[in-house]
Amino acid sequence: MALKNRPVPREPLLDADVHSEGFRQTREARRSALVEDYVELIADLIEDGNEARQVDIAARLGVAQPTVAKMLTRLCADGLVSRKPYRGVFLTAAGRKVAEESRIRHQTVEAFLRSLGVSAETARIDAEGIEHHVSAETLEAFRKAMTAR
Repeated sequence: MALKNRPVPREPLLDADVHSEGFRQTREARRSALVEDYVELIADLIEDGNEARQVDIAARLGVAQPTVAKMLTRLCADGLVSRKPYRGVFLTAAGRKVAEESRIRHQTVEAFLRSLGVSAETARIDAEGIEHHVSAETLEAFRKAMTAR
């Protein structure tokens, strides 16, 4: 019988405080995912061509320019980016730190998925979501598993 057809026994419910912590962490990861995606993309655009423009950010994220403008206002308020009139968007030191941490998480998750035999394209796409939800402990386990091979 195929594994997918086997019933999976349900674990007993955890204590409410323990149970809610997992949901709290997931909500926090969702909130920070968009910020991390923006600053990582801005860093990539800057490294690729020395300027991150609102129109380029919108095109690469597949969103409208007003959506990007709203997020850039938030990122400025959070101290992660700065904007100059008639110029692009620039990362602050704090923004560069967030971008680098996000990039390292993404690269680790993508490399781990590739080590499991996942195709390059699927690993890239899946890592884009997983990177925001994976804990430091899990990332370290991914690294250890890859070096053990």
